[in-house]
Amino acid sequence: MWLRGVMGGSERVLETHAFLIGTPKSGTTWLAATLSQNPNICVSKPKEPNIIATHKGTFTRSEEDPDWELYESFFDGEGIRLDASIHAFSCPVAPSRIFHRFDDPRFVISFREPVSRIFSHWRMALDSGEAKKNDADWSEFESAWEDERLRCDSRYGSSMERWLQKFSLDRFYFIDSSDLRTRPVEVLSELEQFLGLSHHEYNIDMSRNSNSASRRRPMSAIGKTVRLVFSLVPELIKGPVVRVLQKRDLNIYNAPILSSAVPQLKPQEEHFRICEKTVSEEVQLLSKLTGFESKGWMRKQN
Repeated sequence: MWLRGVMGGSERVLETHAFLIGTPKSGTTWLAATLSQNPNICVSKPKEPNIIATHKGTFTRSEEDPDWELYESFFDGEGIRLDASIHAFSCPVAPSRIFHRFDDPRFVISFREPVSRIFSHWRMALDSGEAKKNDADWSEFESAWEDERLRCDSRYGSSMERWLQKFSLDRFYFIDSSDLRTRPVEVLSELEQFLGLSHHEYNIDMSRNSNSASRRRPMSAIGKTVRLVFSLVPELIKGPVVRVLQKRDLNIYNAPILSSAVPQLKPQEEHFRICEKTVSEEVQLLSKLTGFESKGWMRKQN
């Protein structure tokens, strides 16, 4: 049961509540899915409720007050609740909203080398069609970087400074996203300690539950037809099939006949040059505020 109390005339959540607040394209999809294996952690469904922050994703912004009743409906299970709305990190009002609502919040932030993260985020917006859908001309990296909706999620230091105005540093657990691949067992164990949980044996499969480019395959004409037909099937019939596929992390639309592969692209020297000044300043500020070691991120620009 979610415990509540009244303090200063407002309703508050008394239990420990975890927030995986950042950053996009930094392994958070895999991390949230893996943590959901632990019966003592209740990950929100969907993974990103996008209720508390004004940032509802890469492009959408809304100043509406949080619908707390709707928010509660996204959690169904026992254990510490975990909200993985990663765009909350860059939202200017999220720290204050959480401060006034939750008695014992814990924050998990996964940072990725910033230029690689920006490049991956940009490519995802293009490959998925999200940029076009939101009338954003992100066809060129430089023009996309000038859009604050891309730039804001890489303001590591400035965003962290806002969170530390409301919460002490011991409320945060920082991850270098590269550690999710090189030492996932240790990271998960440290996270359990941070959340005050006993040890759980996780099924660690780095190829599943990720949001990599290889899993974003554009639909073929046949794939679009199959999706349309499947959408017409009653939920009572397709529901059990969908749940089985989700449990096994299988996407039938990744079949070659239904979709095509996305080219695996990496940032080049020009991309580092475009971002250099801003990301250097932000990484330096993050390190100054938190002591976070960036493991030679900036040397990659030379």
